[in-house]
Amino acid sequence: MLLKSYRKEIFRPECNPSFQSLHCIAHLDQDVAEALPYLNAVLGGFEYLKEPPAVTFRIHGKIITVHPREIAVNALRDEEEADKILEWLKREINEAWKNRDRITPSYTGAPKPKLLEILKRLPKTNCRECGRPTCMVFASLVGQGVKGPSDCPMMDEEHRQNLSEYLKPFNLEAAI
Repeated sequence: MLLKSYRKEIFRPECNPSFQSLHCIAHLDQDVAEALPYLNAVLGGFEYLKEPPAVTFRIHGKIITVHPREIAVNALRDEEEADKILEWLKREINEAWKNRDRITPSYTGAPKPKLLEILKRLPKTNCRECGRPTCMVFASLVGQGVKGPSDCPMMDEEHRQNLSEYLKPFNLEAAI
């Protein structure tokens, strides 16, 4: 077992203390740097950094980043949800490490959608109905998985479906 224990810190974001969601930092008692490429291969990380090593996952509207000595999770409902995610990650890290001889390590993140390809599929009216100042800003949020096709009120069903199809290979259809 590589990761045995951690110390959890729960807090509200300093940038906006009125946010209802919580953030969590788990300070790891063991260094998991060597397991990160295996974890990335198994879970398909959104982004992988070699130096300093870190892998980021976007799962169920959360951004989870695993560093050698800490795990950061955002947008949590409560401490119980943090505990579930941290215990799940602990199991995943240990499983990936245990099975590393059967896993090809991955040092790259998932492919990312092209901003202009997303923009091509939008109405390009800059109507601000989505709450963003321009379609370009909205497209960048879609590319990050923060917004989805259904968040554009001006988009008809055909264009919505077209954008959804474009996003599927990038695992961003969950944002729809």
